[in-house]
Formats: sequence, structure tokens, C-alpha cells
Amino acid sequence: MIEARGLTSQAAWIRTPTARRGARVFARAVGRTPFTRQAWAEAAYCLIGFPLGLAGGVILAVALALGAGFTVSVVFAVLGALLFISGLQLARALGAVHRLLAARLLGDETPAPPPLRPDGRFVSRVDARLRDGTGWRSAVYVLAKLPVGCLGEYAVLWWITGLINLTAPLRWAVFGQQPEPGSGEGMPVLTPMPFGGLDADTFAGTFLAVAIGVCTLLCAPWVTRLVTRTDLWLIGSLLGPGHMADRVRDLEETRALAVDDSVALLRRVERDLHDGAQVRLVAVAMSLDMIRQRLNDSESTDGGRQPEPLDVARLRQLVDGAHHNATLALSELRDLARGIHPPVLDDGLPDALATLTARSSIPVDLVTDIAERPTPAIETIAYFCAAELLANVIKHSGAGRAAITVAQLDGRLLLQVGDDGRGGADPGAGSGLTGLMQRVRTVDGRMHVESPEGGPTAITVELPLHA
Repeated sequence: MIEARGLTSQAAWIRTPTARRGARVFARAVGRTPFTRQAWAEAAYCLIGFPLGLAGGVILAVALALGAGFTVSVVFAVLGALLFISGLQLARALGAVHRLLAARLLGDETPAPPPLRPDGRFVSRVDARLRDGTGWRSAVYVLAKLPVGCLGEYAVLWWITGLINLTAPLRWAVFGQQPEPGSGEGMPVLTPMPFGGLDADTFAGTFLAVAIGVCTLLCAPWVTRLVTRTDLWLIGSLLGPGHMADRVRDLEETRALAVDDSVALLRRVERDLHDGAQVRLVAVAMSLDMIRQRLNDSESTDGGRQPEPLDVARLRQLVDGAHHNATLALSELRDLARGIHPPVLDDGLPDALATLTARSSIPVDLVTDIAERPTPAIETIAYFCAAELLANVIKHSGAGRAAITVAQLDGRLLLQVGDDGRGGADPGAGSGLTGLMQRVRTVDGRMHVESPEGGPTAITVELPLHA
């Protein structure tokens, strides 16, 4: 019966018109918003940010205006430059305060820009401080904070007027704030609008003020959210390290990682050739040389000597040894070539992963959904990541089952390897995960590790489709 009732209610929900369900969800969201922690945090941000933005913006505007005025005169040009430098340093400090306030109240994660460390002689340092791009962007933000802060204070006014209107009946009945008889004036009903006004002439009219207060409070969080979203956009655009600086630094790091990865690959190839296939081929050459020498001795008649009898058993032993070393050398060369580019990738990443999971010693569930085939470099990195992560699952996790999922999302290739093991995988503990992260970063990829103690583990690799 319980299951039947659940199915009946589910069917009724399905039959409910979509518009009605959407209206219910919207009404519930609007009614709950004023009581959420986020709404109050945004209101507090607007309230605190207004005096800070007002004072900082006025002081900075005065400093920059005086600096510009003094630089017009050759006599006071040095003083003007010092005012500019002081203004930029002030803008940096104010930007740091605003960024900290946004992080504490709004959860903003805009990283801090790099500090300015000018070097050289005095003139070079002054020139570097005057050309401080971060300082100028901070100055633009502090000046833009003036109108944004005023809008934030206006948004706070919605909260204040709404709360005051809710107390209208209490103020009328308990505190005696009703108007004097015959005065022609009523209790003012506050609204956040800068024009018009209402009065409550009777006690019943105070409930109209309550209704207006409720509507104002329902709208207040959305007004403050509009202001805070604008402020956060300005913070991300002007108070961060800058998109170009981030990109340049990231490209420098990934280039260094790519060079290190290629050098490590060349060293590994050289070591495997020197210690493996080269030794086997030298043994083959020595065995063949010994066979040739014995054949020559068995056929030689120089000096009237009788040719030595041919030791067939010894020759067979040498031939078997040469054949064995040649076979091992071919196997090692094949493994080395497979380590550079696996031949199974010739048919695509899904087939290569299917072959990889089929050889696994534990059951592996494989799901692939790749509409567009990535470039060979991306396929190779994805395959090696899957192989290394699956090897880690088998060796260290103690899992009884694993899963590999490959899909495309928004022009990116997503590879996830999960297991039901003991968890506790830590990329910073000197494991192979660090090397995988570095290899993924060489093509602007990312890797996310989620492995709590006790499991389960899910490691997601995100790669571009084209390197």
C-alpha cells in the first residue's frame, strides 16, 4: 500500500501542469530567500562596504586629482609623481581589504595579484611604481566602488524600511505613535522608492504598512544580490592577478612541465635501450660470432692441420642462446614502442580502454561516450592516465571492483576512474598521481582526486579534445 500511494502521488505530480509546478517552486524560493544566510551576508557586505568604499574612493580621487594637477607644473612634477605612487599604493591596500571582505562574507575566491617588487636605481623604481598595472586596476575599482557602494546602501534601505513597516501595528498600539486627532496627518509608511509616500490614518491602515513591509523584504535580497554580483564582477576583473598574467604564468609552468616530461621520457627510453635491448643484441652478436668461429675452425686446413670436429651440441646451444636473446630483445623493443604510443590506440580510445580493462585482474566496468575523436596526443595521455590509475587501484586500493567512464562535455574529454577500495589516495604524498597531474597540465588539463579515508575513490581527468 505504501508503494501504491507513492506511485499515485508521483503520477499526480506528473499530471500537474509544468507552469503550476514552476510557480510553486518560484514562490517557495522567493519566500525562503530573506531568511537564508546568503541573503543576510550580502546585506552585511553592502552595509560594511558603503563607508569603506566612500572613504577610500574620496581619498583616492583627491590624491589622484592633486597628483595630476602637480604634474602639469615642472616644478612640482616630483610631488605629483609621489602623490600618484601613494594613490596607487593606497588603491592596492583598499583592494586587498575589499577582496578580503568579499571572501569572508560572499565566499569569493579571487586570488591576490602578485606583489610589486621594483628593483634597480631610484628612477627605475619610481617608473615601475608609476607603471604598476595592478595598482591602476585597483584604483579603477576603488573609484567604481563609489557608485556601487551607494547602490549597496540603497539595497540595505530595502531591508530597513521593510523591517520598520512590519512594526507599524506595534508602534501604533503599544508605543502610541498614532497621529493627533484632527491633524490631517497619519503614520508614515516607509518605502524604498525615492518618490511618493503613504500614510496610515487608522489602526487597520497599519496592516497595509505590514503588507508593504513583507513585499519589500521579499524583494530586498534580490536587490542586494544584484549589487553584490556587480561588485564581484568588478573584483574578479580588476582586483585579481589579471587573465593575461595568469595565462602567461600557467603557460610558463606547463612549458617547463612539458620539457621535464620529454626529458624524463628520453632518459627512460635511453635507459631501457641501454640496459635491456642493447645487452640482448650484444649477446646475440657474441653468440653468432662464436658460431662463425667454430664453423671456420671445422673447415680450416691451414698448415696441414686436420679440421676440428664439429660440436653440434655446442652449436645448437649457441644458436638457442642467440634465438632466446633475440626474442627477448624484440619483446623489450615492442614494450618500449608501446610505452611511447600504444598500437591499440590506432583503433581509437574506446577500443584501447576495452583491451586495457579486459587484461585487468579485477572486474572493471567500462562506459565510453565519445562523439568526436580527440587528437592522438590527447588519446595517448588519456590512455596512460587510465592505465596508471587502474594499476594503482589493483596495487594499493584493495578494491574488489573498479569503473572507468569516458565522456565528452562542453568540448572537453572527461575520464573518471573509480573503485570501492579503502581510499586515502593523496596526490601530495609522493605517489604517481603527482606525475599524472604534471603530464595532464602540459595540455591545459586538470585532475581532481576525491578519495576519503575508507573510500570510495573517484579520480577525474579533464582534457581538451585537441592538444
